[in-house]
Amino acid sequence: VQLQASGGGLVQAGDSLRLSCAASGRTFSSYSMGWFRQAPGKEREFVAAVTWSDGSTYYADSVKGRFTISRDNTKTTVYLQMNSLKPEDTAVYYCAARRGYVATGATLYDYWGQGTLVTVSS
Repeated sequence: VQLQASGGGLVQAGDSLRLSCAASGRTFSSYSMGWFRQAPGKEREFVAAVTWSDGSTYYADSVKGRFTISRDNTKTTVYLQMNSLKPEDTAVYYCAARRGYVATGATLYDYWGQGTLVTVSS
């Protein structure tokens, strides 16, 4: 399984960004995909997840209403649309995959992408 994350960059507070995670290497119909982030000096934290089969989603409270996770079955790509970005959203964002339903614990994910940096200036 390979996960390739992209789309990070430097934006101002209030701006939007869309992250992408291209997945390859197997059929993902029984998998869930998650986005996590890690800010300097902090632990990796859950952001959002989606179940590939039925599109069920789950969000961290800190991003609910601002971020939207979605998947494109034809492209086997997962997106994280981030709106109303805040300086505290600054972090390296990672996509991850696990077999089964959505989960919030990083240790429950088996495969990880390389991360993409999002920097939000005030």
